[in-house]
Amino acid sequence: MGGNMIHRQEAVIGGRVMSIETGRVAEQSSGAVLLRYGDTIILATVVGSDEPREGIDFFPLTVDVEERMYAAGKIPGGFIKREGRATEHAILSCRLADRPLRPLFPKGYRNDVQVVITVLSADQENDYDILGIVGASAALSVSDIPFAGPVGAVRVGYIDDQFVINPLESQMAQSKLDLAIAGTSDAVMMVEAGAKELPEELMLEAVRIGQESLQDIIKMQEKLAQLTNKAKRPFVPALVDEALRVDVATFVRPRFEAAVNNTDKTARSNALGLVQEELVSTLGVQYPERLKEIISFYEKELKAYVRNNILDNGVRPDGRDLKTIRPINCEVGLLPRTHGSAIFTRGQTQVLSVVTLGSPGDEQVLDGLSSSEKKRFMHHYNFPPYSTGESKPLRGPGRREIGHGALAERAVSAVLPSPGEFPYTIRAVSDILSSNGSTSMGSVCGTTLALMDAGVPIHAPVAGVAMGLITGEGERAGKWAVLSDIQGIEDALGDMDFKVAGTADGVTALQMDIKVKGITYEIMSKALEQAREGRMFIMEKMLDAIDAPREELSEYAPRIQTIKINPDKIGAVIGPGGKTIRKIQDESGAKLDIEDDGSVNISATSGEAMQHAMDAVRALTEEVEVGHIYTGTVRRIVDFGCFVEILPGKEGLVRTSQLADYQVARPEDVVSVGDEITVMVIEVDGQGRVNLSRRSALSGEMPTAAEMESERSNRGGPGRGGPGRSSGGYGMRGGDRDGGPNRGGYNNDRGGYNRGGYNNDRDNGSRGGGYDRNSGGGGFGQRRPMGGPSRTPNPNGPSGPRRDNYGQRPDRRW
Repeated sequence: MGGNMIHRQEAVIGGRVMSIETGRVAEQSSGAVLLRYGDTIILATVVGSDEPREGIDFFPLTVDVEERMYAAGKIPGGFIKREGRATEHAILSCRLADRPLRPLFPKGYRNDVQVVITVLSADQENDYDILGIVGASAALSVSDIPFAGPVGAVRVGYIDDQFVINPLESQMAQSKLDLAIAGTSDAVMMVEAGAKELPEELMLEAVRIGQESLQDIIKMQEKLAQLTNKAKRPFVPALVDEALRVDVATFVRPRFEAAVNNTDKTARSNALGLVQEELVSTLGVQYPERLKEIISFYEKELKAYVRNNILDNGVRPDGRDLKTIRPINCEVGLLPRTHGSAIFTRGQTQVLSVVTLGSPGDEQVLDGLSSSEKKRFMHHYNFPPYSTGESKPLRGPGRREIGHGALAERAVSAVLPSPGEFPYTIRAVSDILSSNGSTSMGSVCGTTLALMDAGVPIHAPVAGVAMGLITGEGERAGKWAVLSDIQGIEDALGDMDFKVAGTADGVTALQMDIKVKGITYEIMSKALEQAREGRMFIMEKMLDAIDAPREELSEYAPRIQTIKINPDKIGAVIGPGGKTIRKIQDESGAKLDIEDDGSVNISATSGEAMQHAMDAVRALTEEVEVGHIYTGTVRRIVDFGCFVEILPGKEGLVRTSQLADYQVARPEDVVSVGDEITVMVIEVDGQGRVNLSRRSALSGEMPTAAEMESERSNRGGPGRGGPGRSSGGYGMRGGDRDGGPNRGGYNNDRGGYNRGGYNNDRDNGSRGGGYDRNSGGGGFGQRRPMGGPSRTPNPNGPSGPRRDNYGQRPDRRW
């Protein structure tokens, strides 16, 4: 323990105590705090370099999150038993902390600053991601690094129509909202949210409540900073050479008009490049060795020109007004062997999205600190260098790719069918083919189209759009403009990036980053409403390409059949060391996934493989029940009736008197070997032998007790299986009940399997995949309405009345 004095502050946030202390650990860092909330504890440290980094024109801030598996009492999975590459949750947490902190450092600050957040204890109820923002801000506040904080952060949930501050992880399943908000005492800095189609007004209210709730966290940090009383390093921004600034402005302003206002990104870049070259060659002579400053002033003038043109004239670089969305083109079903594909093009942003369907066993296993171990829907985003006309080495996905992929994943996951409706694992991949403004929202639209092309019964289509904000300075103070569908240059030169995705009924994902202080709720409300108009316009174009999920899956997608078995029989299907399940999979070519509740998901690419696997599972697990009706196959005919296989390997006896609802002299008069007949189970005797009746199946009535007794008294007499029951009549095994060569007995339990009953509706001999054998499951991948009556097709058909303002068609939900 260091020799510093320990300072501690605590407050009750969301009904639980949050405490921050400094001075106990990591004394050689510029600032360090231990933050505790419940039993989750994080260490947040910050170190700032003494000198600015030479030759850069950006602020070199890095935020790292170190998950320690010991925090949750786990040893890392895999062969190498130590933490390796950061998990997706850790990477998203880095981004979550970076975004509200970055704008609060002084403009022009070029010293390296590194924030490291280490998770020391995780109680799996209080997520460390929000705490990371608070810890990073507190570490900066008690350090000597210049920082215009502190920043507070909370999570806002919406459970039972009530807003909840910092809901527990176990409550989040019931929450319709997962909103992370970070802000200072007077401004919202960052919002990131996933929601289950919540209206815009509720989202705005959640932001307001969140901003109020984080004030106590800010006060805690302010008190802690006062107690530590560490002076901030002096930072003096470089002096501005006013004469050079004026010269640059005079040179470039007349040339911007022609260069900036161009719809084509490449043409605009080339024209601006020529202006810059001309500027450098002209002023470079007057001001030798001032090249960096000249380019810096050029960039500021460009920014001012674009912003002022928008504020004064409402004209954007590509000639659009504030609300116009760029031209949209949607195509589906382009790739023949994939399960679902789409290309979404908006202006010069183009996304190829492809969906792959897999069995439940293809779920992603998460090796992290959370208690949730598996993930059924994955969206992966790739941003190759050619998308911006650059050549760079190809690397694995960076933090930006992970973040954009997660945002689109969140937007679409709100409308996915439940595993009960559609038991597939779903992977979507969005490859950015061309980038000029909001590829993440393009990925939302592309993925929605690809899911519909794949036949995934999503509940409603999702569209997304990116909004921007320009606020006035100086003489234009108080002026502001919200821009719909921002392109690259507006994102770079604007004050806000506000991405909103949702259905016609509400918001499913929202991400907001603000570069300026003082964004009002009026501006936010306007941005949300304008975003809604924009995404409804985009959705209309999407529905022109495909207006409902396809009824049929791709022929190359696996088919999944779900059957229910008694959970006590799961062990019989798996077998010792997995031997039985492996044998079924090897012999059938199908894949089996078993849930704890007894659901067996069988996925196969052919009906034959599916049937083989289903028969094998049933042979191991199902039990014959009296009163059940089966369609079975006549396997043998004997003097006193016939043996019918009602389950794979499970036979029962239909006596001659029970073969029809009229007098039958001989079994051969009614049935032949190989016939399929419908029979009812009328008795399972003490030895497990099954008696069947075709007469009862036809009439729907069981035989009376007297009839049953009469049948029993006739058993084993002369002419019914030989002289007496001891000489190998039905029910006996040739005198050798342990499986001798003469197994004349019916229901011989081949191998001891107890193969119970199922109501398979196999009328007319149909054995195709997808019938319901009354087994608690159903066929997936066949024609269906899946998910109940809400998915009936639009009665008006594609040509029916479709438009009702901005894509709100009557058939927008299925």
